[in-house]
Amino acid sequence: MNDIWNAFVKDDLHLKPVGEGRLTGLTGAVKDVFFIKNYRNTAGNPDWYRTHKPAEENAPVINLLLEQGARLMGTTHTDELMYSLNGENFHYGTPINPAAPDRIPGGSSSGSAVAVAGELVDFAIGTDTGGSVRIPSSYCGIFGFRPTHGLVDITDVIPLAQSFDTVGWMAKDAKVLLKVGESLIPYAPKVGQDFSQFYLEEEAWSFLDEETKECLLKKVEALPSKRYVKVTKDGLTEWASLFRTMQGIEIWESHHEWIEEVKPFFGPGIAERIEWTSTLNKDELSAKKSKQQMISTKLSNLLKEDGLLVIPTAPGEAPKKNLSLEKMEQYRSKAMQLTCIAGLAGFPQVTIPLLKDNRYPIGLSFIANKNEDLNLLKWTSQFVEK
Repeated sequence: MNDIWNAFVKDDLHLKPVGEGRLTGLTGAVKDVFFIKNYRNTAGNPDWYRTHKPAEENAPVINLLLEQGARLMGTTHTDELMYSLNGENFHYGTPINPAAPDRIPGGSSSGSAVAVAGELVDFAIGTDTGGSVRIPSSYCGIFGFRPTHGLVDITDVIPLAQSFDTVGWMAKDAKVLLKVGESLIPYAPKVGQDFSQFYLEEEAWSFLDEETKECLLKKVEALPSKRYVKVTKDGLTEWASLFRTMQGIEIWESHHEWIEEVKPFFGPGIAERIEWTSTLNKDELSAKKSKQQMISTKLSNLLKEDGLLVIPTAPGEAPKKNLSLEKMEQYRSKAMQLTCIAGLAGFPQVTIPLLKDNRYPIGLSFIANKNEDLNLLKWTSQFVEK
């Protein structure tokens, strides 16, 4: 494979299919956080690689893909410990965004998005905690999906924050995205339900410049029964802060023993965020979980079985490479005001690619109620053909 985009950590780790099914004839790539038998993950950090042993077995998700006929072509780059939305890795370099080479690819599933956008594989799997599949999919101009929390088996995947971690996937084709979903989702309650109510989150749409908003709204025009709503009186800033703090507490709980023992070297941005997680009070988590449950219930009551929340996937096109740490944190903060909605609710979200007049990709997202994943994926494959 000619990996001109620096998408892969290891592009000669080929796993052959062990059966035939929905993915027969398709090739895939795997974010370097999924256990693969006799393979040692980097999790985006050399000290993690140095201090961990090779896996004894494949993660269940890997086996499901192979059983459905997929051929897996290698492992892809990630931000360190999956704790970023940028895709710039201090140790291993930044994968090149095929849709916008002067821009960042987004992260943390950066290599997976780039492998798909660069047409090195038909699909790729990643993880999405705070937007790590949705944001790079938007920046690289591909389809991306974050499932209902807990619906897809995340056993033997290196954790970030387990209350929010999900296995996500990407493809250039909506039908391939659906096929991967049908392969990974173990059951599908209420399959066949259509969507007829569409809610545009007012504050989320206010983040965009006029050119970006106009481009996305052209696609939205095809939707029936749409109206603007506000999902929170407190503002999405408050929701993002709640998400960020809960995530931070769980990150420190997951990794503090390794961090304190190994004292790993983290790159700029990651180091500061990891240090911040160590200052958080885990005793506050229970009260914050109660707020999270209220948010999930509120959104569920809005969407019911036939509703979709319609938002921009990201605040705009991908930022330029090598921006200051301060500017990147500002952009990341705004992006999390969008990604935290599905994250806090635990609901499925799909992002579809569109192109601005300047040829840079942007993403349009749809969030469905819990466990409506396959309905959402099927609806998406039909909607994009209109």
